[in-house]
Amino acid sequence: MSTIDQQFVEYIVKTLVNNPDKVAIDRTIDEKGVLLSLEVDPEDVGRIIGRRGATAQSIRTLLRALGTKNDARYNLKIVNNDDYEPAAKEEAPAVEDEEAPAAPAEEIDEVEDVDDAPVEEGSELAKKTRAELADLDDLDI
Repeated sequence: MSTIDQQFVEYIVKTLVNNPDKVAIDRTIDEKGVLLSLEVDPEDVGRIIGRRGATAQSIRTLLRALGTKNDARYNLKIVNNDDYEPAAKEEAPAVEDEEAPAAPAEEIDEVEDVDDAPVEEGSELAKKTRAELADLDDLDI
């Protein structure tokens, strides 16, 4: 029998993945709180983690809200399946002594020149970095 927290995570995860029948959630309780171990199909791990971990962090935030309501501390662990075998892809034939063609400049969205030189106080990079850090400070994590 699954608990409300397992059902909650299961519902969220199954709506995100391509293989909902392979979603499994194991629940353990220890001195740190409730640990929910999430196991999904290897092809769906990227969907659950999201770009820069945003989706996983969102699920954890929702769990924290549920924990506030239930006076519990929840932790979510995304279990890595070591038996991962990517979908069969045809291998490109080996090419010797040829360099890959460079991508045209219009295909590159954004390239920042990074070096060890100090950033000028009023530069665009300094302003952009301060804005990104301010956005991070606003997060209640």
